[in-house]
Amino acid sequence: MKKPIYKAMMAIAFMLVFSFTADAKINLKNLGNQFKESAEQQVEHKTNEKAMSEIPQGTKTMYVSVSKGSNRNDGSQSAPIKDLQKAINVAPEGAVILVAEGNYLGNLDQGWVKVDKYISIVGGYSEDFSKRDPVKYRTTMRPGAEQKMTSGNQGVMDIRVVGKRDGVVLIDGIIFDRGQISAYVIPAYDNPVAAAPEGCETGRIVVVGESPQGVPLIKPEGMTSAFQLISGEAEGNITIRNCVFLNGYHFGIQMAAKGGHFDIYNNVFVANRMAACEVRSGLALPNQSKVSFHNNTVLFTWCRTKAMEDMGYAFRYMTGMDADVYNNIIGCSNYGGLDRSYVDADKNKEAKRVTSAWDNLFFGNRNGDLVLPSGGGGWTYVLAKNFEDAEQLVKYENNREMNEAEAKALSSKIDAPYLKGFIGITGTQTSSFNPNSSLNTFRAALGMNMQGTETVRVSMYGNRYPFEKVFDLFGAIQNYGAQNIK
Repeated sequence: MKKPIYKAMMAIAFMLVFSFTADAKINLKNLGNQFKESAEQQVEHKTNEKAMSEIPQGTKTMYVSVSKGSNRNDGSQSAPIKDLQKAINVAPEGAVILVAEGNYLGNLDQGWVKVDKYISIVGGYSEDFSKRDPVKYRTTMRPGAEQKMTSGNQGVMDIRVVGKRDGVVLIDGIIFDRGQISAYVIPAYDNPVAAAPEGCETGRIVVVGESPQGVPLIKPEGMTSAFQLISGEAEGNITIRNCVFLNGYHFGIQMAAKGGHFDIYNNVFVANRMAACEVRSGLALPNQSKVSFHNNTVLFTWCRTKAMEDMGYAFRYMTGMDADVYNNIIGCSNYGGLDRSYVDADKNKEAKRVTSAWDNLFFGNRNGDLVLPSGGGGWTYVLAKNFEDAEQLVKYENNREMNEAEAKALSSKIDAPYLKGFIGITGTQTSSFNPNSSLNTFRAALGMNMQGTETVRVSMYGNRYPFEKVFDLFGAIQNYGAQNIK
């Protein structure tokens, strides 16, 4: 026997033995096709299998494709529905909805969808549903200026399901981005009103009540409203994983729990305002609701206003909720990494809260990694190394600042102008008061208090983070934060 042929036969034999050992379920009929798959195709295959493995057998499966579907179709793989909202409306409870790549804007492209039943929504499929890779085949919910008049004040996805403590809602592989509908000023790098570090694609975000003078907004003008990326109220087992939460004007996730378990993991949150994740209790009794927030990467969470005096957290521990926070990367929070400042007025309920934080990596959070009440009406800012002294944390081990190698690895994956601008944020605040102005003269005549003006200028605030760069953050640091989706 010639040596090249012999080596080839031995290689095939080894692959056969390995395949049977690794997965006894693989049958001979499929082995030939599997060997032909590229490494990339095998990752897609495993990703699809993992997404489907947790779905009970016999579950109704429906298919959605914005490019290949029609709302008159039956939702089968060969005849997918076009609109995600339509699929949700006609799906039976407990169904799984598989969603192909494309941008989904809800009924009549209004800019949002409502989930009102216990179902699973799994995105990231190729157009023919043969492959799954949420980073490559992007299932997005990115409302634009066209949705300004119809998007309302609910989240891009609004989840409202109650009544079943053992009910299941799964949101997997969806990319949420509000950067195309929010209002930003143009990136005039030499103008303090625009507040854009050089290289950023927009100036600062514009919030309710603001009217920037001297620079135009990016056209078409965006909207300012209380608009979360995911909002709602839910009871049961709620899982949100493998998603992207980008450029949220008013929270990434903000929901109320009516009992059960929220499991939020392997997501990337970037450039969200107020907080990346806030799940509050909707029940009077303690210990009925729990949130596990783990293996997420959370960067650049912005304060409520450009004065940067409050909010701006990666995760908030809310009253009435038990919460475990672990294995996350939490960096560049505009106020603080974790917010544990809320205290229940009922001391008995507060004493029963179970809140923990362990094995988290912290990076460049502005005021500290954990914010606690000071007892005197202010706040106590705690670094990761001192978490063991925070009595509010039942479990607290192994929280730390990134080491130099980790910080370098993460920094290489972050948009460089955005990171440089955040690190170098500067601000000014000026006040003026003219008691003889026509307005104050008129107010004084009516017995009203006189008013002055206050101007705040910052070098950066809530600027839009570039869409393409956010995907680099999956797997930026091994074993911490969101990993590559497999």
